Amino acid sequence: MYRALLAIILGATSVSGFAQISPVGLWRNVDDKTGEAKAEIRIVEAGGVLSGRIEKRLGKDVKPDDVCDQCSDDRKDKPVVGLEIIRGAKKAEGKEVWEGGKILDPENGRNYTLRMTPVEGGKKLEVRGSFGPFGRTQTWVRIQ
Repeated sequence: MYRALLAIILGATSVSGFAQISPVGLWRNVDDKTGEAKAEIRIVEAGGVLSGRIEKRLGKDVKPDDVCDQCSDDRKDKPVVGLEIIRGAKKAEGKEVWEGGKILDPENGRNYTLRMTPVEGGKKLEVRGSFGPFGRTQTWVRIQ
């Protein structure tokens, strides 16, 4: 009886731990150049495809009514808070990596090829944006 109960409890906790390996959730992005926290981004999944929006901007020079005036697509002149910056990422077969999507830098309006890799058991997320052979990687921190 106790063994069955213990197996159920352990099984339930391992499933919830496994779910944390996904990029789905709320993240704080940290600028790879300055080390400063810049925003909180919520990543969601629909039909196996990830998208992410800026929920909150952080920093001393942030204005709540800022818009993406550098964007050239449907996000042009949209408020930065609420802006969808991640589109179309899918889990790579057999790997704990999500790729194939794009990530937008609202500061310059450019879209970059996206690759996201959960690390440290899903507590952090390595987010790489690249254009051809050039790119940068930020480490985002999960917000519980």
